[in-house]
Amino acid sequence: MKIIISDSYEELSKKAADLFISILQEKPQSKLGLATGSSPIGLYKNLIKAQKEGEISFHWAKTINLDEYVGIDPKDDQSYQTFMNENLFDHVNIKKENTHLPKADTNDEKFAQEYNKLLDDFGTRDLQVLGLGPNGHIAFNEPAEFLNKRTSIVKLADETIEANSRFFDKKEDVPKYAISMGMADAFNAKTLIVIASGKNKKEVVKKLIEGKEISPDFPASFLSLHPNCYLFVDKDAIE
Repeated sequence: MKIIISDSYEELSKKAADLFISILQEKPQSKLGLATGSSPIGLYKNLIKAQKEGEISFHWAKTINLDEYVGIDPKDDQSYQTFMNENLFDHVNIKKENTHLPKADTNDEKFAQEYNKLLDDFGTRDLQVLGLGPNGHIAFNEPAEFLNKRTSIVKLADETIEANSRFFDKKEDVPKYAISMGMADAFNAKTLIVIASGKNKKEVVKKLIEGKEISPDFPASFLSLHPNCYLFVDKDAIE
């Protein structure tokens, strides 16, 4: 795992974007794995700027996302579909039919199986963007005795619900379940870009860097097994 330390979130986002841009420039038809949440917003802003300045084009690219809340309408303000539209898709020249997010109306595992088939058809990504949860979760793979290998319906940990409550009017409004890629799916990319910023990520970053064992109790520990993983952190998250 390569660790890139920046003085600020803005610098972190620029460095992460530079790596993303280099991959897309080298292969304009790249298959890209994307993430939601506050961590990649700066990265996406830099990608939008790069396209406007003619550095990159998303015209031939295809994207696939990690997760989505169960039972949420894609047009809901808090859906990850809306997040991706507002923070990236609506501002670049990607074809909407080349973007993919999971959707689950209920907790029925049939929705997970449908997404697994889509992932199999999509194939290995050239790049996957990941955030790092305060409790070490990757996508919505929460600390547990066992981790899911493939896409599944997962119950969100209390820490995750608490962290996500800032996006909702009330904590009670945060969905309790999500559909999420499993660990094998999340890591099925040639390059991983992992973003962690802010003081609230300090403990999880320290545990990740200093960790001596790989355990499902700390899903982020599996990042050390990936052959081409870049961890982008700012000083608040590491000092």
